[in-house]
Amino acid sequence: MDANDERTGDPAAGLTYTGAGATREGDPSGYPPGFGLLRVRTRVGAGREVFRAAGRAVLTWRMHRAMGVEMATASPRAEPGVRVVVGLGAGRLRIHAPCRVVWAADGERRAGFGYGTLPGHPERGEEAFVVELDEDGAVWLEVRAFSRPEVWWARAAGPLVPLFQRLYARRCGAVLRRLSRASRGPRA
Repeated sequence: MDANDERTGDPAAGLTYTGAGATREGDPSGYPPGFGLLRVRTRVGAGREVFRAAGRAVLTWRMHRAMGVEMATASPRAEPGVRVVVGLGAGRLRIHAPCRVVWAADGERRAGFGYGTLPGHPERGEEAFVVELDEDGAVWLEVRAFSRPEVWWARAAGPLVPLFQRLYARRCGAVLRRLSRASRGPRA
């Protein structure tokens, strides 16, 4: 992948759908019509230290890579305009799915990003990975998305695609919980 292709000034450049950035706030009323919706929320732990570790793991692709997902990008972090090719599966069955980061957040109580599909992706839509620190100190990962099949074999898979997406989102939460605990080190 050419490093010149990694980032663009317009995060919405070349996306295969309208409504770029709609996953930022997580309000499905802002999603484009005709797309399937996903929202999976998983408790990761508690406390500011866990929040910082979880946010860093999401923003630096660490959570995805720890799941065995290939994140082909020259950028060390998710930032608007960054291009990434997500690789799912193994060997000849690996699917390569080009995306562009359309928004990113790295605040006191919220960290994460959303990326949208580019031509060549088997789906059309946007997916976000958001870590939040609640007022009570609970740390959550929310995976939210709107999507629809783009290629014939994704359409043929029918209801299996949303099932896979839900299982993938739950696994994201479990992996992030493990990574956040490991980053805290041993407890006395």
